[in-house]
Amino acid sequence: MTRIAGGDRLAMEVLYARHHVRVFRFVLRFLQDEPAAEDVTIEVFLNVWRHADRFEGRSAASTWVLAIARHKALSALRRRPAEQLDDQTAKSVEDPADNPATALEKKDMSTIIRRSLLALPMQLREIIDLAYYHQKSLEEIAEIVGIPKNTVKTRMFRARVRLAGLLRDAGIERV
Repeated sequence: MTRIAGGDRLAMEVLYARHHVRVFRFVLRFLQDEPAAEDVTIEVFLNVWRHADRFEGRSAASTWVLAIARHKALSALRRRPAEQLDDQTAKSVEDPADNPATALEKKDMSTIIRRSLLALPMQLREIIDLAYYHQKSLEEIAEIVGIPKNTVKTRMFRARVRLAGLLRDAGIERV
């Protein structure tokens, strides 16, 4: 980060190469929109380039970058206009009745797990995402999300209980 703060483009390229996929996937889980996630990912790394001198070294660089990504993703969610449903769009909406492909998809365990995760409230889902998909410690999660470590523990417990209930309702007893 010191080299990036000094304007070293190669150091920035290395940081980007190591972390851009992780940041993109993290942001995508928030936004559920690939083009928007790509835009936010670019914003994150531009922010890192411009403000690398603000990195204090109290955490890993990846933790700092994910904290920036979380902030940018939440800002993007707040900026989203409420979607309007016009007649043309309403006519293009598919019939929700299950066709054979949909019925098969519902039985797919990974699809069920993904849908169950998306059914969790955002503050619980982000804790699960950081812990299990990004292998962050409780301390790192607390720093990224900006909450005390004990709150992270509480949210982790609540997320696990709710996720277990959602999976049980979907017909999965043990994952």
